[in-house]
Amino acid sequence: MKKSKKETFEDIILDILQNNPEAHLPFEVLQNILKVDSKKDNQRLKDAINSLYDRNLIVKRKGGAIQLSANNGSDNNKRDRNTVVGKMDISRRGTGYLIAEGFDEDIRVHSKNLGTALQDDTVKVKLLRKKGNKSRQEGKVVDIVERGRSIFVGILKKQGKQNYIIEPDEKSAHTDFFMLPNNIGDAHPGEKVVFELVDWVHPKSLPEAKIVEVLGKEGTNDANVLSILAENQIKAGFPEEVEEFAGNINREITGKEIDRRRDMRDEVVLTIDPDTAKDFDDGLSINVLDNGNYYLGVHIADVTHYMPRNTVLDDEAEHRATSVYLVDRVIPMLPEVLSNDVCSLNPREDKLAFSCFMEIAPNGKLVDYSIEETVIHSNKRFTYEQAQEIIDGKESEYSKQIQTAAKLAHVLLDKRFREGSINFETPEPKFVLDENGKPIDVKLKERLFAHKLIEECMLMANRTVAKYIEDIRKQSNKEKSKDLYPFLYRIHDQPDLDKLKNIEENVKPIGINFHIDSPTVSSKAINVLLEQIEDTSLELTINDLMLRAMSKAEYSPNNIGHFGLGFKNYAHFTSPIRRYPDVLVHRLLKSYLTGKPSYSHNELKQLGSHCSERERAAIEAERDSVKLKQVEYLSERVGEDFDGVISGVMDGGIFVDLKDIHCEGMVRVSDLDDDYYEYDEKQHCLIGRNHGKKYQLGKEVRVKVVRTDVKARQIDLKLADS
Repeated sequence: MKKSKKETFEDIILDILQNNPEAHLPFEVLQNILKVDSKKDNQRLKDAINSLYDRNLIVKRKGGAIQLSANNGSDNNKRDRNTVVGKMDISRRGTGYLIAEGFDEDIRVHSKNLGTALQDDTVKVKLLRKKGNKSRQEGKVVDIVERGRSIFVGILKKQGKQNYIIEPDEKSAHTDFFMLPNNIGDAHPGEKVVFELVDWVHPKSLPEAKIVEVLGKEGTNDANVLSILAENQIKAGFPEEVEEFAGNINREITGKEIDRRRDMRDEVVLTIDPDTAKDFDDGLSINVLDNGNYYLGVHIADVTHYMPRNTVLDDEAEHRATSVYLVDRVIPMLPEVLSNDVCSLNPREDKLAFSCFMEIAPNGKLVDYSIEETVIHSNKRFTYEQAQEIIDGKESEYSKQIQTAAKLAHVLLDKRFREGSINFETPEPKFVLDENGKPIDVKLKERLFAHKLIEECMLMANRTVAKYIEDIRKQSNKEKSKDLYPFLYRIHDQPDLDKLKNIEENVKPIGINFHIDSPTVSSKAINVLLEQIEDTSLELTINDLMLRAMSKAEYSPNNIGHFGLGFKNYAHFTSPIRRYPDVLVHRLLKSYLTGKPSYSHNELKQLGSHCSERERAAIEAERDSVKLKQVEYLSERVGEDFDGVISGVMDGGIFVDLKDIHCEGMVRVSDLDDDYYEYDEKQHCLIGRNHGKKYQLGKEVRVKVVRTDVKARQIDLKLADS
């Protein structure tokens, strides 16, 4: 028999109170929770409360609030043992997938079984009985172990006279939130807002929110870009106490400080950076010794000198873990007074640095090295374009240094690829924006040898500091020297074999041989494939597929080497202004150079995991900002035609990568109206049933932009009329 609305209200109220036995719930909160918006429902709610009170299931408190009766016990703590704990991933349609250790496939949780779980929550799920041997394991959320997100983002909307809800962005949450009027602050309906979860007491009610920041009117550039940050749990502004601490830092370089360092101020030091850069992490010095070897100095901003451990500044830097580079702005890890001024290796200023000096033979082999605290004076700041002009022969006061560095970089680059580094070249779009942040042009960034010059010098320094740790461990006669010198490595595991097999199956029908026949794959085999598709229509697509097959690089004290670079020992040392792992590496090196202990292995394990997670969030935000600007750019060009290459094929349609702007959109199979197309699993292509026309990976096509969705960051295409 179907329950009346009053009885349903009773069940929900009782469930809420049993899960929160100490809570006092005011009548107006219950109205919001239960979405009561009519006189009839208001009376039913009052009747439900009176019914529970008459049965001694609840007690009434001062001001009309209700609380669970002390006599009302609950069986909530009796849990089925057949449970598993994991992280919740919720799709756009509201279906949950529990990511849990020990399960090859994620556990599916139907929307009705999600309870009060939200995206990224750690939850306990009860496993449900399978319907058949081949059916997917399903579950039901029985407990929220830990909330995964501290902030959400959405649009504030008004319903009725005093009812407010927030409609969250799809990537933020899967359900609307309600607002008490006194938690709205200065926000107005129609504005994008960042908000926190106050409470979610029952799955049949809406969760309660509190607004913490107003981003601006929906659709504006600031609202769109700042929403991306909030979706990825990134805050732009610094707390007041952090800005105050940074502003009070003593920037004076005393004679005493200079005396304890290696003074490099009379040596030529140059910086080479993007033309838009404001923070200069690294500088180079280079010359050729009498024995013919190169003497390379890589000088890195000495951030740790200005940022002691256990300060509000360090806590905030650790929490952020990385700077975030969006299309139209940078969200720095450190306040600008540090990143752009105090620590930055600005030209013609004395600066403190932490330097790695390397003697390198003409064949690229490291002969000797030292790691020292220094004081430097950068002679000149070059952009990559300016440095490239000198590499190409333009005369300069510093031609000797840049030409010498370029010669060494060629040697190091060739040696690295011979020894197993994978040669990825993926273009990046570069946007020209107007004063409102609207993209008016997009080009692919040009990859110059000047970029590679800096990259090779930084890689060499990063390898060398990791080698130092191995060397001091070997010099120690004590057992378990790894425990004495814990270190934070940049590691990269073997690629995903299933994804590599998928690439093998995709390229086989188009005549490319890439065979995986063992549990591991060599970097040489990957490079052979990349060479086969170089300068073909497949180049970008296969590069992207291969990058997706790669494991994610991480930070860890457990060294497994770096597969992509082919390095046995590798760390991040060269960017402490924008990466917290580099700060940790600087502290570890300084401690070991002076014979002092530093972070423990367990501390580095936790910090490495945190920094890896925040790096992934930053990369996601950066990609989302690029996709946003691509969609905005094409929104002004609906109806226009573009040349593209098929970058993916599925039964629902084909993905096309647009040339020149490296932007992907979809042609739905329903829009391929010249035939009935079916997906051929063996050939990984769509084939017309009547005429046999094929659409497969790498095929060049001309497409028309037919629809764009800025909010969802999606582009719909159709094949242009031939």
